Amino acid sequence: MTTVLLVDDHALLRKGFRMVLQAEPDLDVVGEASDGNVALDQVRALRPDVVVMDVRMPGGDGITATAQIVTAHPGTRVLVLTTFDLDEYAFGALRAGASGFLLKNAEPADLAEAIRTVARGDAVVAPRATRRMLELLSDKLPRTGGERQGPHPRLAGLTPRELEVLRLVAEGMSNAEIADHLVLSGTTVKTHVGNVLSKLGLRDRVQAVVLAFQTGLAVPDETL
Repeated sequence: MTTVLLVDDHALLRKGFRMVLQAEPDLDVVGEASDGNVALDQVRALRPDVVVMDVRMPGGDGITATAQIVTAHPGTRVLVLTTFDLDEYAFGALRAGASGFLLKNAEPADLAEAIRTVARGDAVVAPRATRRMLELLSDKLPRTGGERQGPHPRLAGLTPRELEVLRLVAEGMSNAEIADHLVLSGTTVKTHVGNVLSKLGLRDRVQAVVLAFQTGLAVPDETL
């Protein structure tokens, strides 16, 4: 059973989300919060597996709350809900440590599956959204590919295949697309991605993408 905390300043939306999620046999909504400050108190008290977080709230904002939650409670994942798929607030939440984001008008089945995905430790970020996030970060990222002079010290523990998989993840490819590109099975690619995250001490694919660009393994101008 995956426990869920709903955070949104609109009570009607919280009620709708609760009805949708409570219909799923493996999801349990254990609490609600109307802003980020209340969410922090609820996370401390309830220790949910996943927080479904609105980022634009008149009280404590979702970005600050996300950063505090993932720092103080690393076992709790945050899934951001936003109105626009290229919302800068959503990217701020990703940088703060959210495991992904979803549009508020997503289908009920998509919301439930996104919660399951982040609860497993994976990220929910579409390739288009990944590229937009990198555009916002591009002025802070290196412009030369570190792989041309040898891997960055942070990446030294990765095998050549894992470096290649990490670079393709940074280009926004899904596991299935990477499997097709490298002529590997989906299971093998999933194993490589898991090894990359484990060796680098990363939480999910979002952090892997940012690290790939920060270390110069991938270059913004080559993929955006």
